[in-house]
Amino acid sequence: MEPNVRFWITERQEKIEKSRQLLLTNEDAFIHDLEDRRVQEAWKRSLSTVHPDNSKLIPVPFRPAALLPFTAPMIFLSMLSVKSLKSLILPQVSFYTYTTAFNIVNGNASYNRRPHESLLLGTGVIASSSFFGLLPHLLQMRLNNMLLKKALPIIILTHISAMNVVAARSLEPIRGIEVMDKEGNVMGYSRKAGTKAVKDTAMSRIVLFGTSAFIPEVFSHFFVRTQFFRQYPWSLWTFKLSCTVLVMGLMVPVSFSMYPQIERIQCDKLEKEIQSATEETELFYNRGV
Repeated sequence: MEPNVRFWITERQEKIEKSRQLLLTNEDAFIHDLEDRRVQEAWKRSLSTVHPDNSKLIPVPFRPAALLPFTAPMIFLSMLSVKSLKSLILPQVSFYTYTTAFNIVNGNASYNRRPHESLLLGTGVIASSSFFGLLPHLLQMRLNNMLLKKALPIIILTHISAMNVVAARSLEPIRGIEVMDKEGNVMGYSRKAGTKAVKDTAMSRIVLFGTSAFIPEVFSHFFVRTQFFRQYPWSLWTFKLSCTVLVMGLMVPVSFSMYPQIERIQCDKLEKEIQSATEETELFYNRGV
């Protein structure tokens, strides 16, 4: 059984939180031998760098910790009001290229998937996401309503980010993903678990990118009315970029913790053949990130 999976199944979020509180409140908790510290550090590195389905190292640019530095500048550039559509093509394509690759790499990898399938699927998702991502900016140039001009790109970005997850990981609901008992024994491949995994991840992206795009726009709306902006108009870019990085820095851990990486599902909600294969009332599966 993959060590990361065993860790997430046996160590519930609640237990981890209680352990952390114990470390903070118990003065004797800091007296650990070197071996314990090495084990703890090894767990941290393993959980953040190794894929729980295939035990392969996740490429550095697509590890969860890399999402913020890569996507925050892209969101900032994508939300700028520009007169030329050409200047938005590169930020949009870059953003959806990265997020598509991130979703595929960090998705469930327990089902049979050939490399060329991921490549073809990713190319199609990038092209369609970039196209629909540019549409609101094209409409924005023809709108006179200021509120709608500001809101439309945020709404579209939020929806496309969710659909990007659904499309990039569309093979999971089709082929099914591994579901296992608490001992790590695979009970079968469930399309229903795959659907739930993709749906929950898409919801977390709505929260992440929707909030990260909305709040800086609200703050910027009030910032342009200040005396400071009138004296230094160029400061808007710095202010908006700083807001985007700050808000997204807060929302990344929030969105990642909305659902556990290893989720549980009631056995009676799965396919009949899986229900007949086990007496367990609940099973586990890797939701991905």
